[in-house]
Amino acid sequence: MIEGVTRSGFAFAVDELVADNMELVDALADSSDENPLAISTVCKLLLGADQRKRLYEHLRTEDGRVPLSDVSDALVDVLNSFGNTGKN
Repeated sequence: MIEGVTRSGFAFAVDELVADNMELVDALADSSDENPLAISTVCKLLLGADQRKRLYEHLRTEDGRVPLSDVSDALVDVLNSFGNTGKN
């Protein structure tokens, strides 16, 4: 299990095996092609439905929006945590 906290303060826990998923790789590739719709799929595949909901609530602004850029930044933080396994 990989646990961490994003720069915005969102605490997460992700099973290491979640990265061994070609659908996640496909969604990441789609999102890097500037397809903002793919971010939603990446988020769900990476965090699961419950943690995604918690992330959205964590990032929700006063006017009720969940900024795409904030979600994207949080996902980068989560993905970067996979490269930090074994370091400490």
